Amino acid sequence: AAPPPPPETFGAYTKASQENNGVTAMINMLIQELDKEMTVAEAEEKDAQEDYETMMQDSAEKRAADSKSITEKEAAKADTEAALQQHQDDKAATAKELSATLEFIASLHAECDWILKYHEVRKEARASEI
Repeated sequence: AAPPPPPETFGAYTKASQENNGVTAMINMLIQELDKEMTVAEAEEKDAQEDYETMMQDSAEKRAADSKSITEKEAAKADTEAALQQHQDDKAATAKELSATLEFIASLHAECDWILKYHEVRKEARASEI
């Protein structure tokens, strides 16, 4: 059997100046890629900053609207509580008036009962006077 072929080596001999050109080209290519990446990063940063500023403005508007809404709701609550207190006072006064009216009706009823109970007796007493 024949021995295997020898492994590949570094290739043909080149002069140092040819190697420098390759290295220089590679460095230039890396610089170009880095410039491109920095441009993309700057654009993304600018977009992110604009998004952030928009979000902050929207948040400020929402906070202002929420604050106004809370103020309006607190005012409505205070008005409702004042109306409730007024209605409770009116109810108490009406209940007092009702109680007095019921007392008066009860006293009238007692008088009427007395008049009906002693009507015949009084009628006979009047008739005997004449």
